[in-house]
Amino acid sequence: MVDLRDGLVRMLTAYGFEVVAALEDGAHLAETLVSLRPDVAVVDVRLPPTFTDEGLRAAITARRAVPALPVLILSQYVEQVYARELLSDGAGAVGYMLKDRVGEVDEFVNAVRQVAAGGTVMDPDVVAQLLGGGRRRAQLAALTPREREVLAVMAEGRSNGAIAERLVVTEKAVSKHINNILTKLDLPPSDDDHRRVLAVLAYLGSP
Repeated sequence: MVDLRDGLVRMLTAYGFEVVAALEDGAHLAETLVSLRPDVAVVDVRLPPTFTDEGLRAAITARRAVPALPVLILSQYVEQVYARELLSDGAGAVGYMLKDRVGEVDEFVNAVRQVAAGGTVMDPDVVAQLLGGGRRRAQLAALTPREREVLAVMAEGRSNGAIAERLVVTEKAVSKHINNILTKLDLPPSDDDHRRVLAVLAYLGSP
């Protein structure tokens, strides 16, 4: 835990970020986030003293007090219930990545910057797990394999052009797939990429 925290401080400092706080436990995390209101907070899900979900719960508490407070969550595993609550609050400026991605420095730093700018960042493995559970499986199962691929990339906050490039298809094809996805999930189509992501995550997180 200490090694991760110190490593993140050194990495972020090296990339031009000013680190205003590096807490050793979750006891005062929510209070500190609300007080400092940082441009972006990188939060580990599991913090002392219990190493369960203090970090994630603190982030949710802070964002209730300060909507859209930029938070990037790091986790060894996907805490599905809290992850859905965090990601579907409709405020944006949020990310959820597995700790393994920290080693991919450029990707991680870009994720931090994207969240700080108000974007939504989703680890592909997190997306896969969130898509796999809940009471909406029947409707999700109605998606074609290609639609599921598009949905997974869309949930990373990618534009139509980026999705087309990733999947090697045309933007027209992507637009058609997205319309089909939103129709099958009973969600209204939208040209706003960020709203689409939040809509899908809210849908997945609904009871």
